[in-house]
Amino acid sequence: KVEEVLTDGRRIITFRNGTKKEISADKRMTTISFFNGDVKRIMPDQRVIYYYADAQTTHTAYPDGLEVLQFPNNQIEKHYPDGTKEIVFPDHTVKCLYSDGFKETFFPDGTVVKVEKNGNKTVVFSNGQKEIHTVQFKRREYPDGTVKTVYCNGRQETKYSTGRVRIKDEEGSISLDKK
Repeated sequence: KVEEVLTDGRRIITFRNGTKKEISADKRMTTISFFNGDVKRIMPDQRVIYYYADAQTTHTAYPDGLEVLQFPNNQIEKHYPDGTKEIVFPDHTVKCLYSDGFKETFFPDGTVVKVEKNGNKTVVFSNGQKEIHTVQFKRREYPDGTVKTVYCNGRQETKYSTGRVRIKDEEGSISLDKK
């Protein structure tokens, strides 16, 4: 290896394989430029910023355990010390994955999808409608109070805000229509 000390106090160490390590004059910042194009920076605040040249991806590790990945398509992932992951997609959709298995997705149009560990899903649309999906049924709730439920066997039940109830059997034939 070859070590240079520059007049401004920086030190540059060049290794046989082409890797270069530059240490700032105050020794608070280190930059390592690897032969494959990757760059690792250790910042004065102890952040470690690693740029993967081939993948064009930046990985920043913070002293508190937070890790942030930035991809070339502008997707950003945050990995928190508690196991939570937050992904911001290029279209500004945000997906949160929690360590307990719960998932939330926030879409740019205001739609929110929540998926519980057991697989139950709740979708809240920006127009005020809400859908609930379970193994047993799918239910849509409308802002006016109408609720339509489709059961796994194909049976449908609609309860209108007026009090009317309509039930269709598995074949789609109306078996009850109480007004």
